[in-house]
Amino acid sequence: MKIESALFTAFAVFYLLLTAIYGYFSRDIVGTVLLLFLGGLGLIAGFYLRYTSKAVYPRPEDRLDGEVHEADPEYGFFSPHSWWPLAVGFSVFLFALGFIFAAWLVFFGTIMLLASVSGWLFEYYVGEHAH
Repeated sequence: MKIESALFTAFAVFYLLLTAIYGYFSRDIVGTVLLLFLGGLGLIAGFYLRYTSKAVYPRPEDRLDGEVHEADPEYGFFSPHSWWPLAVGFSVFLFALGFIFAAWLVFFGTIMLLASVSGWLFEYYVGEHAH
């Protein structure tokens, strides 16, 4: 995690420096504040990763003598054939459009979101891929 914390800290330093330069030359308050927040987000992530890297057992990626076979081979199960993430994304899209155009889309998007998340959750409990 030390590499990640160094990357985020460098990201934060770059954007904080860019904020000072942009604020001086442009006199634009909104852009300066947004760049300042971007640098702050990098600082938050960098600090968190640096802080947790002390408590976490050193990963093979963090050691100079680390080998590839020492890393955890299983990072989780990811379904390559699932269409449910597309349905969830479309439901969230309809939900967000409801706040812009019509309130009935919020209701319809919520119903679709509940149905698609339920389908995604129980995908491996019914049908051809049931366990």
